[in-house]
Amino acid sequence: MKKTLLYLFISLLLLQFSFAQTRPADDSSKTLNEVVITAFEQNRAISCGTIVKVLNNSNTDRYNKTSLVHAFNTVAGVRMEERSPGSYRINIRGSSLRSPFGVRNVKVYWNDIPVTDPGGNTYFNQFAQNNFSSIEIFKGPAGSMYGAGTGGLLLMHSFGRSWQPGVHVDYVTGRYGLQNILTSVAFGNENNRNLVTYAHNESNGYRDHSKTRKDNLGFISRMKISEKQQITTSVLYNNLFYETPGGLNLAEFNADPKQARPAAGSFPSADFSKAAIFQKNLVVGFNHRYQFNAGFKNSTTVFGTYNQVQNPTFRNYERRTEPAFGGRTSFIYEKKIKETRLQFIAGGELQKGFFNTQVSKNKNGQADTLQTNDDIEYTTYSVFVQGDISIRDNWIITAGASINKSKVAFTRLNKYPVLDQGRTYKNEISPRLALQKKLGRNSAVFASISKGFSPPTISEILPSTGVISTFLEAEEGINYEIGGKISLLNNKLHLEATGFYFKLNNALVSRKDSSNADYFVNAGNTKQQGVEISADYSTYLNCKMIDLINIRCLYTERF
Repeated sequence: MKKTLLYLFISLLLLQFSFAQTRPADDSSKTLNEVVITAFEQNRAISCGTIVKVLNNSNTDRYNKTSLVHAFNTVAGVRMEERSPGSYRINIRGSSLRSPFGVRNVKVYWNDIPVTDPGGNTYFNQFAQNNFSSIEIFKGPAGSMYGAGTGGLLLMHSFGRSWQPGVHVDYVTGRYGLQNILTSVAFGNENNRNLVTYAHNESNGYRDHSKTRKDNLGFISRMKISEKQQITTSVLYNNLFYETPGGLNLAEFNADPKQARPAAGSFPSADFSKAAIFQKNLVVGFNHRYQFNAGFKNSTTVFGTYNQVQNPTFRNYERRTEPAFGGRTSFIYEKKIKETRLQFIAGGELQKGFFNTQVSKNKNGQADTLQTNDDIEYTTYSVFVQGDISIRDNWIITAGASINKSKVAFTRLNKYPVLDQGRTYKNEISPRLALQKKLGRNSAVFASISKGFSPPTISEILPSTGVISTFLEAEEGINYEIGGKISLLNNKLHLEATGFYFKLNNALVSRKDSSNADYFVNAGNTKQQGVEISADYSTYLNCKMIDLINIRCLYTERF
C-alpha cells in the first residue's frame, strides 16, 4: 500500500512536468485564495527552496477550538502533543527528542516578535486560537536568518491580507465542565487596523487532578502613518492554571485510567502534592516598517516579555521569573534588471534575559525549605545576510548565512560564598543554499542544504536535579532536502512531496536519576531521514447547505 501511494504521487508529478509550462485558462469556478509565504522575506506564493505549510483560520476552524493540537497534526512531518491539558510539545521531524516537556528547538515568532525566550524555551500554551490569522510552519534548520533551533520555525501573524471590521464570538461547551469562549472585535479601517481578542477556557478534565483554566487577552494595532511608514503594536497577556495528574504504569492504568499518579515509595501522589502549573505571560512589541524608496525598506521590532511560573511537583516546588527584552531589524534591497529580480537582506537580532529560579521543598502544595536560588543571565544575538535571485520568474536561487553567539551566566545565591558559573558558546555560522524551479503559478521543484545549531536551554543547563550543567555542548547539524509541489484541476488539487536527510551532532537527550529527576547529556550523533507526502483537494460549491469541500491525505515515512 505504501509503495502504491508513492508510485501514484511520482506519476502525478511526472505528469505535471509535461504540462506545467502551459498555463491553463481560468474558468468560472471559484478557487481558494492564494497563500503568500513571508518566511525568509520571500513574500511569494511558493517559498524559496522548501515547502512552508500555512495554518489559517479557515482550516483550523474545522477542528477542536479548545487547542491547536488537531490542526498541527494535519501537517506531514509535524506532531503536536498535549501531556497535560495546557502542556504542549511540538515535534518537527523528530525535534522533540530532547524535549520531555515544553517546546524547545523550534523558534517561534508572533507578529515579528520572538516569543522563544533567550534561554531557548517557548511558552506556546500562552496562545489561543484567535491570536492569529495564519501560522507558517518551516521544517528543519532556519538559522541562516532566525538564529538557534534545528527543529524548525513558526511564524504567527494576527492580520491577514484582507481586513474587515466586525465582532466574532464562539462558545463551546461539553462534558467534564468544558467552557470555551473566543471573542474578537475588529475596528478601524484599511489604514488603521485594530483587533482586541479575549479567550477563556476551563475544564475539569477527564482524569482526576486535571483541571485547567486559561484567560487570554490580546490587542493588536497596525497604523499606516504614510505611504512610507507603518507601525504595528502587539500586546498579549495570558493567565494559565492547570493541574498535572502525572503518568501511570500499566497496572495503574488497567486499575483506573482516570486516576492521577498515586503515591510511590517516598514520593506523594500528584493530588497530595497539589502538582500544577501557575503561569502568567506578558508580551509587548512594536514593529516599524519604513519604505525609503521603491527598492529599499527596513523592518525593525523592539519587544519585551515577562514570564512568571510556579510549579509544585511531587519532588519540589519551583518558582521562576523571566523578564527579557530584545530587538530585530532587517534591511531589504530589491532591484529588477530586465527579467531578473535581485533581493539582498541584511540584519540582526538580539535577545537578553534576566531570570531567577528558586527551588524549594514541596509541603502539601506550598513552598517550604529553599534548596536552590539562581540568578541567570542569558544573551543571544545573530547577524545575518541573504541574497535572492529570480530569473524570469522561473529559477529562484537563495543563499544566506548568519553568525550567532550565546552566553549564559549563573549566580547561585543560596550558598556562601556565592557561586558564579557561566559558559560562552562559540560563534556558530549557519549557512543555507536553496535552488527552486517554478513550473507554474503554484508548482515547483526544489533542493536545499542548510546548517543549524541549538545551544542547551535554561531548563537543560539547570534541570530538576539542581546541578548546573554548563559542560553541555550545543547541538549542530546539516539538513539536505529535495522535493516538489504541484497544483492541478485549476488550483483545487495540491500535491506535495519532500525527502530529507538530517545529521545531528552532539544530540541532547534526557535521562533520569534514581529520584526520577530529569537531567541531560550529549548522546552523540543521530540521523533523521524520511519522506513526507500530502494531497489536498478543496472546491467551493454553489450550494446553500454546503459551501466548501476539503479532502486531505497525509503520509510520512521515516527510514
